[in-house]
Amino acid sequence: MDAIALALIAIIFYLAAATYQLLTLQRKAPVRSTVIQILGGAAILNHGLSVWLAMFQSDGVHLGLSEMGSLATFSISLMLLISSLRKPVLNLVIGVFPMSMAALLFAIWGPVSAPTGYLKTGLLLHIVLSLVAYSLMVIAAFQAVLVAIQNYQLKNKHTRGIIQVLPPLQTMERLLFELICSGLATLTLAIASGVFFLDNLFAQHLVHKTILTLMSWLVFAILLAGHRWLGWRGMTAVRWTIGGSFLLVLGYFGSKVALEILLN
Repeated sequence: MDAIALALIAIIFYLAAATYQLLTLQRKAPVRSTVIQILGGAAILNHGLSVWLAMFQSDGVHLGLSEMGSLATFSISLMLLISSLRKPVLNLVIGVFPMSMAALLFAIWGPVSAPTGYLKTGLLLHIVLSLVAYSLMVIAAFQAVLVAIQNYQLKNKHTRGIIQVLPPLQTMERLLFELICSGLATLTLAIASGVFFLDNLFAQHLVHKTILTLMSWLVFAILLAGHRWLGWRGMTAVRWTIGGSFLLVLGYFGSKVALEILLN
């Protein structure tokens, strides 16, 4: 089975899982985690196989925009599914799984990248750490959106709708900061591995990504310090989380979009 067929199968399972969760929220019914985890697991398995076949080909490793977008969303979906085994995060599939579907569709019909050669072990470690950090921070951004919605509804005394099926706001905020702590720790390791294994982090084709990543790291570090010593929470935490995640996404994909689409 080729990468396109696997991608289409993954899209079907992603759509089924996201639709099921959306209908569950609309009906205010109890969440059946097992159903979503099985559908999501099937989607992620096919997604991962599709990414593998698209990236590792006979002429070398393909690390273009479509491949990296698909790899990143695979990592995000996988981290979300793993987290759902211990934490109440399955509501996030409504946003995360459609994002993975969009990435797969772009991988199917997007531009074909040229091979970049084979990866050294150190560079592979840097890529894996970067993907894990990126995934945790994007999941944190989706969690921040839910916290913002919940915070707004509580302040305006709206007791109907999505707020009825979400955990208490204190639990949601604690989960948000747990995601940020894990993401910042992994991002720190990713930056450190880049210092050791990349020839020059400030080379022309890396300088924008490096600066934006460091800015994102600083934003999240300030947020955690503010939460620890100044009691930052609520909408302050939401704004800093979304801002830091935006910088990370811009650094991760901005240069590839410019080089492969805008300047092509």
